[in-house]
Amino acid sequence: MAEILKDKKKQIVKDIIKRLHQGLSFEEAKEMLIKEVGSLTSYEIAEIEQSLINEGVSIDEIKKFCNVHALLFEETIKQKVKELSRSHPVELFKLENRKIEKIVNEIKEEKDIQRIKELLLKLKNIDIHYVRKEQLLFPYLEKAGFYGPSKVMWGKHNDIREMLKNAINKIEEISFDEYKQKYLSVLLEEVESMIFKEENILFPTSLEKLKLEDWVEILKQSSEVGYCFITPPEDMNLMIEELKKTSIEKAEFTDGKIKFPSGELSLEEILNILNNLPVDITFINRDDKVVYFSESKDRIFFRPRAVLGRDVRNCHPPQSLDKVEKILNDFKNNIRDVADFWINFKGKFVYIRYFAIRNKLSEYLGTLEVTQDITEIKKLEGEKRLLDEKN
Repeated sequence: MAEILKDKKKQIVKDIIKRLHQGLSFEEAKEMLIKEVGSLTSYEIAEIEQSLINEGVSIDEIKKFCNVHALLFEETIKQKVKELSRSHPVELFKLENRKIEKIVNEIKEEKDIQRIKELLLKLKNIDIHYVRKEQLLFPYLEKAGFYGPSKVMWGKHNDIREMLKNAINKIEEISFDEYKQKYLSVLLEEVESMIFKEENILFPTSLEKLKLEDWVEILKQSSEVGYCFITPPEDMNLMIEELKKTSIEKAEFTDGKIKFPSGELSLEEILNILNNLPVDITFINRDDKVVYFSESKDRIFFRPRAVLGRDVRNCHPPQSLDKVEKILNDFKNNIRDVADFWINFKGKFVYIRYFAIRNKLSEYLGTLEVTQDITEIKKLEGEKRLLDEKN
């Protein structure tokens, strides 16, 4: 059910983008996107553009509206990406971006033609940044079945290269005002737009798609291409070890077991662990649908299986809906991570907690409800050690 709703949301976005290409105004498209879709993860945005390419929308057409897409999604991207290891290829790309932004801002403020030319010649080193993406990051994304960036973004790189070349060559041929309008402003706008697309769509999607070993190989080979405007540490082995320690880890299902970074469990083991927890748990996905609950024998609140796929708002009485909405909105917007309540229920003192579940990119995945009977826990005093337990 959740996947159907997710696919429906993606289809709405694709339809809006197609209508945008056919002449729908940017303002109308943006209004429709916010009203009908709400928030999107960078991963979903990247998948939508990839699916448009798969459906036959030409690369030139996607590239033509690439900047418009970025602006369209600017208000719908609801995530805060945590900092990675200083040795992570993404972090090194971002460090370069800070240097690029500094040069761009210097150019914007400069009035002297010769100084602008010096800064533009310096900016030419941005090519190393783009080559590292093209020759190292894009191939690994393609291996993961994701071809959009190499087909669209590479074309945008070439546009920027050409614009930069023209900005350098034409700087003394026409008046400064005409030069600024015709060559300089459009170049700087494209460079800044590329940084936005990298950091809000490309890099988060790459972190989702690629494995640790991919990042290690990218890091190893990056020194062959080089870096622009930064000097990374020289000890490659130390960088690789640091990357491995702090890299985003994922669970994988192989040989009938789910392999976590901290161990592995079979599906039978997971099922029985969850059903024997001393708490009741219910999980609501990012689309606000109930997709799982544990089935312990002493469950506090009744949960029929018919509730699966139901909107969580329909699982609460009308008088509490405003509180439910407030918690969900706060969780989705990274305003808070936990909400808790305690009530007396059928002779039990019940502690109810809601937790915002996010991945290591801080992308909202859903809400976990944890309910516990703490009647007997409240009575505990002093200590009882393991050695005090009698057979």
